Amino acid sequence: MSIWRVILSIICPPLAVLDKGCGSILITFLLWLCGWVPGVIAALVILNNPKR
Repeated sequence: MSIWRVILSIICPPLAVLDKGCGSILITFLLWLCGWVPGVIAALVILNNPKR
């Protein structure tokens, strides 16, 4: 995970997971709408998952 992805996930989490698939984008976007912190946490978890 690059530093640019971390910065992008803090600023706008759905943009950070664009290449991870539609489901990841949707989940991150919905959590981001519920609150900024859940969206950031979801983006960081998705980006740290080595299997995807």
